[in-house]
Amino acid sequence: MAAMVSLQSSMTALSLSSSSFLGQRLQPSTIFAAPVTSKEKPCLIVMKLKRWERKECKPNSLPVLHKMHVRVGDTVKVIAGRDKGKIGEITKIFKHNSKVTVKEINLKTKHVKSREEEEKGQIIKVEAPIHSSNVMLYSKEKDVASRVGHKTLENGKRVRYLIKTGEIIDSTDNWKKLKEEKSKTEVATTA
Repeated sequence: MAAMVSLQSSMTALSLSSSSFLGQRLQPSTIFAAPVTSKEKPCLIVMKLKRWERKECKPNSLPVLHKMHVRVGDTVKVIAGRDKGKIGEITKIFKHNSKVTVKEINLKTKHVKSREEEEKGQIIKVEAPIHSSNVMLYSKEKDVASRVGHKTLENGKRVRYLIKTGEIIDSTDNWKKLKEEKSKTEVATTA
C-alpha cells in the first residue's frame, strides 16, 4: 500500500503541461542517462562500404591503406574463385580493403529501376571487386603468371618485374600507353 502511495505521488510530481514538449524531439542525452563509450575510434573518411564492413583505422582516424602488388593497368590472371584462369586488366583499386576490379571478370547481375516514366528498368552486368590475393601478374608475351619482384635499375629507378620471366612491368612505354588510353576514354565520354 505504501508503494502505491509513493508511486502516485511521484506521478503527480511528473505532471507535464501540454506545451512543454509536445511536437518537439527529445534529446538522446535526456532519454539515455548512461554515457555510451566505444573502444573503437571513429573513422572520419567515408568510403562506399557495406553496412557490415568496418575499416581498420590509424590513431589519426584515417583508414589503413594496404600495400598491393598490382596497379591500375596491369594484366593479371585470376588464380582463385569462380573465374579462375581468366585473364584481364585491372581498372580500379580499393586500397582500404585490398580489392581490385578486373575488366570483364567477376560480373554480377544488377537490377536497375527506371528513373523516369519513359525509361524502362533493365538488368545489367557489373564488375564486382576481387581480393588482390586472388590475382597474379601475367605476361602476355610468354603466357605465364608470376609473382612480382622489385629491383633498382642503373639510373636509380625502382621498378617491378616478373620473377619467372624477368620482364620489367614499370616501364615508361607502359605508362605512356595508359595515359593515352585514359585520355581517349575521357574524350569519348565528354563527346
